[in-house]
Amino acid sequence: MKLTTLFALTPVALAFSINAQETQTDTAIVEESQVEKIHIVGVRQNRVSRGATGLTMELSETPQSISLISEALMQSFGAYNVNDALKLAPGINVEEWETNRTNYTARGFEIKNTQIDGVGLPNDWGIVTGALEAYGYEKIEVIRGANGLLTGVGNSSGTLNYVRKRPTNEEGGEVTVSAGSFDFKRLQADYSTLLTEDGRWAARFVGAIEDKESYLDGLENDRTFLYGVVDGQLTDNATITLGYSYQDANTDGNNWGGLVFNYTDGTQAEWDVSDTTAQEWAMWDTENTNAFVEFDYIFDNDWQVKVSYNYRGYEEQDKLFYAYGTIDKDTGLGLVGWPGRYDSDIDSNLVEARTFGTFELFGRQHEVNVGVSHASSSDTMYQYGFDYANTPAYGATPAFPYAFDAIAEPDWFDAVLYSDIEQDLTRYFGSTKISVTNELFVIAGFNAIDFERSGNNAGTTIDNEESEASPYVGATYAVTENINTYVSYSDVYQPQEQYDLSGQFLAPTKGKNFEAGVKAQWLDDALLTTFAYFTADQENLAAFAGINPENQQYYYEGVTVESEGFEVEVVGQITDALRVQVSYTAIDVEDEAGNDANLWAPRDVVTFQLGYELPAVPALTVGLGGRWQSEISNTDYNVEQGSYFLANAYATYAVTNDLTLRANINNIFDEKYITSLHTIGFYGAPVNGSVSLTYAF
Repeated sequence: MKLTTLFALTPVALAFSINAQETQTDTAIVEESQVEKIHIVGVRQNRVSRGATGLTMELSETPQSISLISEALMQSFGAYNVNDALKLAPGINVEEWETNRTNYTARGFEIKNTQIDGVGLPNDWGIVTGALEAYGYEKIEVIRGANGLLTGVGNSSGTLNYVRKRPTNEEGGEVTVSAGSFDFKRLQADYSTLLTEDGRWAARFVGAIEDKESYLDGLENDRTFLYGVVDGQLTDNATITLGYSYQDANTDGNNWGGLVFNYTDGTQAEWDVSDTTAQEWAMWDTENTNAFVEFDYIFDNDWQVKVSYNYRGYEEQDKLFYAYGTIDKDTGLGLVGWPGRYDSDIDSNLVEARTFGTFELFGRQHEVNVGVSHASSSDTMYQYGFDYANTPAYGATPAFPYAFDAIAEPDWFDAVLYSDIEQDLTRYFGSTKISVTNELFVIAGFNAIDFERSGNNAGTTIDNEESEASPYVGATYAVTENINTYVSYSDVYQPQEQYDLSGQFLAPTKGKNFEAGVKAQWLDDALLTTFAYFTADQENLAAFAGINPENQQYYYEGVTVESEGFEVEVVGQITDALRVQVSYTAIDVEDEAGNDANLWAPRDVVTFQLGYELPAVPALTVGLGGRWQSEISNTDYNVEQGSYFLANAYATYAVTNDLTLRANINNIFDEKYITSLHTIGFYGAPVNGSVSLTYAF
């Protein structure tokens, strides 16, 4: 089955810059450095992208759960793509249910809202196709909970904000070469330069080339990434930024769907880690293009206007082979094959204008923001047919595990239009931050949206039109100078891309989300601890209901789901030499009858990353990271995965001031586990390693 797309993401609701609390002096764990204003009148300073929350307050004051994953942390653990980077994030599950498609989830739900520099862009069912390069980002902001503070649309999972690298004030950069297990090879470079002597204009260029095979039989991937950005001051009060990125990723031998774990006698099958249902002719090639322009003007009274334009282009070509059914334990027979070939083309455009500033009332200073945005998306997909009666790839397969070249590629017919969907979302937003006392401030805001979706999906005419207004309110109270308590409420509203048995999209899911917590700073603000309690009610949330016998497509129905849980996070410097980020998340998700729901989501998750600079050997830094999750299951597929623990380690040695050597080892204990039961996954990578050499100039 080929999934259709939804553009369900919108830009940030509030328009204030985030001043992140500085909790670390070394960025190898979390880059929570003090963030300066983007616009310094008359002088071009380090450019830092506007945060996803847009709040003029530190992380310790923000009335929502937020974590930061820095570039240094990603590089230390060899997390070169977004999937690997988010495995370092507290409260996030990376659901790799296919080799080329992944969902990110939090608090028991799929994350449908992702942003780049605080601006939402369309994505596909919350699905990320292919391995997206992470080297172009200086950090990833992970905001957990409902999206009312940010977008006015979304469920109770969270929002991911990818913060692009910007030019620095100094000439220089780095080049890194890496090699490792499964014939892994990589070259990456990052260089920033001043374009004018006065420093008012600067540019930055980032590139990466990667090629690797896999522990999975026949799987190969290569990826090329290029990114350039220029920014500077047009006048003392006006600034502009222009950027462009391009990624070309190619995969051979990818699977479509995961392994089949069901025997005909009802027991669960177990396979070799390298086993796959794919065939050698399978492929999945993608191209991602992103371009953006930002214009800002600061008035003499410090009010600010920002206008931005973002474009996203996405193309893919794939040849796929899907195997499903139940397997006879003795013969290995029982699987049925289904080939597919598709071409897709998505073009998305988003324009936003907003103004914000401060005002005085009752002797205190407050903030206000208003704006409007319009986003449009065009999604076209073509399908290639084949002769069902004379195609070996359609029908019973050889005994599994079969050879990688056991099943011939179909003779494809000419491409025909499969779906053509146009989507538009216009959003009006306003917000204010009211300083009630020195210790108490309140944030209140609204988001009003008009959403339209029309076109044709697999022969079904689509014509949807939605309008909704969503409020948000939050408050933070400083108990002491170092301890803040907070509470927040948001409506839940999310247009859905899943369709029912008739082929029509489900109505939006609606509900309510509540969160309360305590944030405390310790050791002269070097360490931040957070405790958050959250609840959510969602109605008409899409749930798998079966397979349409006429076209073999999945269809869905709306269900009511209630969730609650809590999170604990500790991040910062324990000592000058020891850095730490530790988190624990516990959730409970139930349907309206009180039964456990979304059992593919682990109820308990622990993540940690430690970095230690050896006092006896100042040039040497060692790190250890890991993730433990409780057991999960998928009742639709009758598959279970017990609890498991994954551990990774690194060691970095400064050979000279400019030359650094790093070694990484992943899955130290060679744990065997299924990557995801969100749909059904495959086995994760066994123990593997890499070495990298970085030269800074």
